[in-house]
Amino acid sequence: MSAGAVIKVLELVGLYAFATSGALMAIQKSFDVVGILVLAMLTALGGGILRDLVIGDTPPAAFTELSYLVVPLVATAVTFFAHPVLRRLTRTVLVFDAAGLALFCVTGTLKALDFGLGSLQAVLLGITTAVGGGVLRDITAREAPALLRADTELYAIPAAVGAVIVAGAHHTGLPMPVVATGAAVLVFGFRIAAMLRHWTAPHARVPRRQRVGPAGSED
Repeated sequence: MSAGAVIKVLELVGLYAFATSGALMAIQKSFDVVGILVLAMLTALGGGILRDLVIGDTPPAAFTELSYLVVPLVATAVTFFAHPVLRRLTRTVLVFDAAGLALFCVTGTLKALDFGLGSLQAVLLGITTAVGGGVLRDITAREAPALLRADTELYAIPAAVGAVIVAGAHHTGLPMPVVATGAAVLVFGFRIAAMLRHWTAPHARVPRRQRVGPAGSED
């Protein structure tokens, strides 16, 4: 299977996963059917549209490939009718979000490399593709983006690991379909493990402020 075919397959699976996470969050927020559809499509397509605009692949694939619209629509419809059988919606959203994160960090990096970007730039664009839809979803749903919250389990770091693996393998001659699939599985497992074990990113150490007494003397 060619790299182009790998990108297409992984992106379609990622679109389904991200659309499902967006639809579940909308249901959790008691959105109506229009709100559910908007949040699902925004989550699924936002990161990819941003990637395509950056690399100059216009119009973005979301507007030229029918499957890129059909897959999120199908995912939204399935979620709309099947959500009663899903328990613990919050965790379900995170699982589907982890799947989308894993798949899109790989496809974003691969597409950037195919358009001639350097390894570092491709990694950054892969991360942007992976987290972009989730950030737009959270902002639209009036949630603090998971990417920016201090208490969020590792989010961008697993995506960065997957993007680095793909960019590194691109210059080694390794079979890209195997590497891409393996990287996506690794990122998904990394993100799930971070959620289960509550791994968070390092915080900057802020020294404790010295207390100042009424007369300006330090305690």
